[in-house]
Amino acid sequence: MRPNRPVFALADANSFYPSCEKVFRPDLRNSPVVVLSNNDGCVIAQSREARHLGIKMAGPWFEVEERAREIGAIAFSSNYELYANMSNRFMSTLSQFSPRQEVYSIDECFLDLTGINVTSLLMGRK
Repeated sequence: MRPNRPVFALADANSFYPSCEKVFRPDLRNSPVVVLSNNDGCVIAQSREARHLGIKMAGPWFEVEERAREIGAIAFSSNYELYANMSNRFMSTLSQFSPRQEVYSIDECFLDLTGINVTSLLMGRK
C-alpha cells in the first residue's frame, strides 16, 4: 500500500445499547436483550440474539412484550447517561489508533489511518 494514499476506516459498535447493558451484566452475555424508549414505549435497540428470535426494532413494547417473555428476553429502560459514558470510552479507545477521527454517532466513528501501518493494526485484531 502506498504510504501517501488516503486510508479511512469506519468503527461501528454492534447493538450498542444492549452491549452497554451487558457490560455490567455478564450473566446476560448470550441472552436476548432489548432496550426500550423513554417511558418504555417502543423497542429502540435489540441484541443480535433478540433480533434472531424475532423481536422487531421500533415495535411498540405492548405488542412484543409477550414474545419477549416467551424467548426469555430481558428488557431495559433506556439509560442515556450510561450510553454516553460508554460512547466516550469507545471513542477514547479509538483515538489511540488514529489522532484524526470524526465521530458520526454515539456508536460510529470514522478514523483517518493515512500513513499508519494498517497491517500492524489488523494483526492486533487477530
